[in-house]
Amino acid sequence: MSNVARTLPAHDWLVEKIFMGYRPGAYVRSFFTPANALVASIVGLGVPVIVYRFLFGLGSVTNLSQASPWGLWISFDVLCGVALAAGGYSMALAVYVFGLEKYHPVVRPAVLTGFLGYFFVVIGLLCDLGLPWHLPVPMVYSFGTLSVMFEVAWCVCLYLFTLAFEFTPPLFEWLNWPRARALAIKATIPLTIFGFMLSTMHQSSLGALFLIAKDKVHPLWYSPYVPLFFFVSSIAAGLSMVIFESALSHRIFHDRLDPSAHVDLDGITVGLARGASIVLFAYFFLKVQGFIASERWDLVNTPYGYWWLFEMLGFILAPSLLYAYGARHKHVGLLRAVAAWTVIGVVVNRLNVSLVAVNWSRPTAYIPTVYEVLVSVTIVTIGIQVFRWIVNRMPVLRDDPAFPVTH
Repeated sequence: MSNVARTLPAHDWLVEKIFMGYRPGAYVRSFFTPANALVASIVGLGVPVIVYRFLFGLGSVTNLSQASPWGLWISFDVLCGVALAAGGYSMALAVYVFGLEKYHPVVRPAVLTGFLGYFFVVIGLLCDLGLPWHLPVPMVYSFGTLSVMFEVAWCVCLYLFTLAFEFTPPLFEWLNWPRARALAIKATIPLTIFGFMLSTMHQSSLGALFLIAKDKVHPLWYSPYVPLFFFVSSIAAGLSMVIFESALSHRIFHDRLDPSAHVDLDGITVGLARGASIVLFAYFFLKVQGFIASERWDLVNTPYGYWWLFEMLGFILAPSLLYAYGARHKHVGLLRAVAAWTVIGVVVNRLNVSLVAVNWSRPTAYIPTVYEVLVSVTIVTIGIQVFRWIVNRMPVLRDDPAFPVTH
């Protein structure tokens, strides 16, 4: 039992730790805001659709078919979700392994974002699977060691638990469990290294899923190097998400910050932008090399070619150069705008590879239903609300003064 539990009555513990100092009546009244009304509307519409999907099958709410077995839920909820959650492993590696203490203020939010991102990726995957309760079967009883999907499943599963353990220090601080927190701190470095190993495997393996679809993926997006493209772009996505999320968090949750602790968020943003600029330029160079190797110059002057050029120039090269310019001149506002644009660009790339470029020559294209869109929006909305609930209660954006800052 924690020290708080021993010194506070159960009612007072709930008021302090759960109700944020409010009495139950005042806490309930605090929910009646326009923003919470919008959230309630989305969840109130989306959750019944998810229940309906499980009761009556995929065909009742989606446009998925044998010809288009992968739709919005795989493309957005899984492929995009995994890429955007990459900030967890990149920031943990920078702070806990390489000792870049400058970025300590953003490492816990990044790990939390990564954990929630992967958790809701699994939720989205369960919605997409025809028989989701059979998910553990191939992982336990049918060891397909030559299957990319087998490796992805195990890596995502293990990394989800790794992220959960990496986030236990703020949880144990919130619960005032010093011994558990001390053990968790000791495990931070091996967990971070293990998580990075898993990330290099499954980030690239998600791209490898398309290697067997050479005849289905448009040649401008197909490449034998697509696993490398997915891994490198995930690093850029993760760094950009940290810039974007940290700016929003420090604005929205300013009351959760420690006013006595000076956090150079602008300096952190500039440092992350420099790294993102280098990664994006490397990504652009690799994509150009892949295109040259494909020798498909004839496809550039086509509608698909114009869209591919826009992705290359507008979502990769331009952000790389703008990141470099903004970092050099310390234009923090520009850097945060570029971070948001880069996040959109990675989402566009994943949707291009898995939706736009797949079965591109088929006469009938897959178009997601409004229910599929609603489910995806619902999952993202619930994820944001869980992030909000945790940040408002646990020492995520600030250090707990009762515990030393150690790794």
